[in-house]
Amino acid sequence: METPDVGIPEHLAVRMSMAEQYEYLRTGLTRRRTLVTAGMVAGGLLTGCAGKGTTDSKAALPTPATSKVPGAVVTPFGRHLAFGTDPKTEMRISWQVPFAVKKPYVRVGLKPDDLGRRITAEVRALHTPGLTGVRPAVEQYYVHAALDSLHPGTTYYYGVGHEGFDPAAPAHRSTIGSFRTAPGSPERFVFTAFGDQGVSNAAAANDQVILRENPAFHLHAGDICYADTNGQGKTTDGYDPTYWDLFLKQNEGVSRTVPWMVTTGNHDMEAWYSPDGYGGQLARWSLPDNGFDPSHAPGVYSFIYGNVGVVALDANDVSYEITANLGYTGGKQTKWLDRRLRELRAAEGVDFLVVFFHHCAYSTSAHASDGGVRSEWLPVFAQHQVDLVINGHNHVYERTDAIKKGAVGRAVPIGASTDPTKDGIVYVTAGGGGRDLYGFPAGVKESYEGHVTRHGTVDTMQWAKGQHSQAETVEWSRVRYRGFSLLSVEAESGSTPRLRVSALDQNGRRIDHFEVRRGR
Repeated sequence: METPDVGIPEHLAVRMSMAEQYEYLRTGLTRRRTLVTAGMVAGGLLTGCAGKGTTDSKAALPTPATSKVPGAVVTPFGRHLAFGTDPKTEMRISWQVPFAVKKPYVRVGLKPDDLGRRITAEVRALHTPGLTGVRPAVEQYYVHAALDSLHPGTTYYYGVGHEGFDPAAPAHRSTIGSFRTAPGSPERFVFTAFGDQGVSNAAAANDQVILRENPAFHLHAGDICYADTNGQGKTTDGYDPTYWDLFLKQNEGVSRTVPWMVTTGNHDMEAWYSPDGYGGQLARWSLPDNGFDPSHAPGVYSFIYGNVGVVALDANDVSYEITANLGYTGGKQTKWLDRRLRELRAAEGVDFLVVFFHHCAYSTSAHASDGGVRSEWLPVFAQHQVDLVINGHNHVYERTDAIKKGAVGRAVPIGASTDPTKDGIVYVTAGGGGRDLYGFPAGVKESYEGHVTRHGTVDTMQWAKGQHSQAETVEWSRVRYRGFSLLSVEAESGSTPRLRVSALDQNGRRIDHFEVRRGR
């Protein structure tokens, strides 16, 4: 449908329902521009723009986040869940509205027709200055509610609203969603993971595979949306903040019921927002705030679900390849990692440690391996015997053998089992989330379930300090698949705890599987 040429700027019209367009035109409103801290950032959220075009200083001037658009015609969209620090009792509900609203809230209850509990929500408004000849200024409004003191292992129903829009009203009952808190004691569950999703038909197809897996949560290993197209963390990068609108709409069918646990990749460093390009992420997401500095490193946190401790890291801090944020934590993230893995390994009921982040420790595809990741974090992983590492960055599926002290500790062919206490750690690149695919070095064949080729060495490289590449010949590349895909991990507790790890293509067909068992 074409946007009517009757006075609504196109960048607004594409984000509005017909009712919102009608109300905009009827009242002759001009949207006010706003600059609001993204919740935890105290002032100074934005940095100036430079590079392509010039800053539209008039458009960039902030004014209060107010709107005269009636709440009755403003429809929430892009709902996405995330755990709080304790998945048994805490859930964060987030969404977006196309205009500023008054008195936002969440209704929640144990039945879809009984949403008696009402929780006040917080609006985090995000202003992106315009660049003359490149893009107009953009205002986006993200809303967040914290649900605490929930009961473990319980299904809750919820609806999001604001003054003029009540999700419990008959006209809006279709917007009601649900979620389930983590069980009080470990039991079997599934989680899924990928990186490098973006907005595409392939990304939407992967969402459908996730739904069929019925996971307890989903891990997104960074390069979430690709609003920043260059991924260098600079204001000269191409950038369209309205891509986030499309992304959140695309994933709502999954993220409204499945907690969407994200971390930051290089394309998530959006240099127009401080601090360190993460002001936009602070506005859009409400993630566990138990990292070393949640107001500056939102992609660093941990949680326990069942018998699995999960740790999210920001590899932009250690990457030798893309250096915009190299060393921005001053070593604090690595110290936190060491301390947190030690705590999780000693925690009662935790059998497995899973770590996910963006840049690859081990991959032979386009971006190859990052020497900064290897140098900074692999000794810590080995010390605490991490059971599984999940990366993105390279838009393929690739899985290593068990790696110990930089070499193959144990071959792990498709269908095999490995023990991290003896063999080393398996690293999975799950970068086939939906963005354009990469390949493997010339002459290197794919090898996956149903299409296994002869195993041999691969000539590849790793990134070294100074953004230099170092050639290396490796034996650890066990499974390679050039296609859209995701990871599905089944965790079992009891007398024989295990992680059953499978990779699925975008049709749900299995392309790899192996098992992790400790002390077998």
